[in-house]
Amino acid sequence: MASLRDIKRRIQSVKNTRQITKAMKMVSGAKLKRATDRAVAARPYQESLSRVLGRVAAAAGDTITHPLLVQHEQVEKVLVVVMGSDRGLCGSFNGNIFRRLERHIEKEREGGKTISLRTFGKKARGHFGRRNYNIVSSVTDLNFSGYADAALALADQLSAEFASGDVQEVWLSYNYFKSAGTQIPTITRLLPLSVAAAPTGGGDAAASSVEYKYEPDGQRLLDILLPMQLRTILLQALLDTEAGEHAARMAAMDNATRNAGDLISSLTLEYNRGRQAAITKELIEIVSGAEAI
Repeated sequence: MASLRDIKRRIQSVKNTRQITKAMKMVSGAKLKRATDRAVAARPYQESLSRVLGRVAAAAGDTITHPLLVQHEQVEKVLVVVMGSDRGLCGSFNGNIFRRLERHIEKEREGGKTISLRTFGKKARGHFGRRNYNIVSSVTDLNFSGYADAALALADQLSAEFASGDVQEVWLSYNYFKSAGTQIPTITRLLPLSVAAAPTGGGDAAASSVEYKYEPDGQRLLDILLPMQLRTILLQALLDTEAGEHAARMAAMDNATRNAGDLISSLTLEYNRGRQAAITKELIEIVSGAEAI
């Protein structure tokens, strides 16, 4: 059984840990508000761009062509863009998406495909690097001020590799930010892009009869909008990853703080019981000594 001194020392150690986890929770909570605002504010733009692309595709009909829309008959080389966090202590935020991606990669390899990775975040690089996956590039220590430039550079690079045939498919793996309590591990095909020919008017019965006239023609518009769509998807994924990381860390630190409080209560009870037992033993020894005299 541990001595009273050891128990007291452990109580103080857990209290110090609780102070750290509580402070980390508060920091993540402050960062989460800003990150959530950015992720939520950017989403309507991406959705509107998708609707516009659908209308343009519907107006252009079957004549539209673009390098980013090319469906390769035989897919042998696949590139996966993996987005994780730079720091840990965020619960299962990274583990969930990494494990799901590993299962997806195994299925792709069974079909004879060669998989390479482009990682964002130290955790993604470390996880897949230790497992000997083919990582062709890695970006770490990225913050919000560099998201736009990173999305632009990555989109241009992916477009060039896809158009040249160096890769026949590109997939995106990240945590979709639904709410502060829910981050959904998502693996979606990025290239070739899919442009759904949505009805003009966006589905409204009255607006669906409206005819849109585009200048310049639909093909030239797609040449502008499709690369923009690719950049927007990547930027939104970076924003979702940032918001999800802070939300997951805040939840993890909240759980750690409450667990530390429970442990302190348990150790305090154990300490009080041991102290009481020691006092009782001393009293018995005193009484026994007095009776012997």
